[in-house]
Amino acid sequence: MPGQLFAGVLIGLVALWSWVGIMPAFALVTPMSPAAIPGLQGVFAGTRPDTLGVSAGQLAPCPDTPNCVASQAADPAHAITPLAYGTSRDQARDTLTALIQNQPRTQIIEQTEDYLYAECRSRLLGFVDDVEFYLPPQTPVIEMRSASRLGQSDLGVNRRRLEQIRLAMQELGVGA
Repeated sequence: MPGQLFAGVLIGLVALWSWVGIMPAFALVTPMSPAAIPGLQGVFAGTRPDTLGVSAGQLAPCPDTPNCVASQAADPAHAITPLAYGTSRDQARDTLTALIQNQPRTQIIEQTEDYLYAECRSRLLGFVDDVEFYLPPQTPVIEMRSASRLGQSDLGVNRRRLEQIRLAMQELGVGA
């Protein structure tokens, strides 16, 4: 119970610091650190969901919590527009892969011709988000999904992540 109380207080402080734009000195870490606070590596990582991947042309639906966005989501709270591309599918996939590989604290776990799955860790506590991309064979779009493993709110991190990738693809002349 004391550990849960400490974690709750710490998460509250991080949310407050993030909201007001203040970052304490102990949050200044190298991009490769799994968590900024020693001893907390893996505590907030959660378990990899067994629902990841593509099934019948669909990424997994979002849970009821607001910390997930998906381009195939039916409800507006979780929906995000798929990433359209105006180049070849191979070029879109290769550009997307390069962008993901260059994201700090991000590791590609699985990659095939039409699917990419990566884990993104938060800088301070090492929370893990599961990020997936699916390139349907006959449509020039990339279906996207980004979800936090733990908690309720992500303070909009998953949506911002996918929108930043969309902007980067557009700037590189791949996104339509």
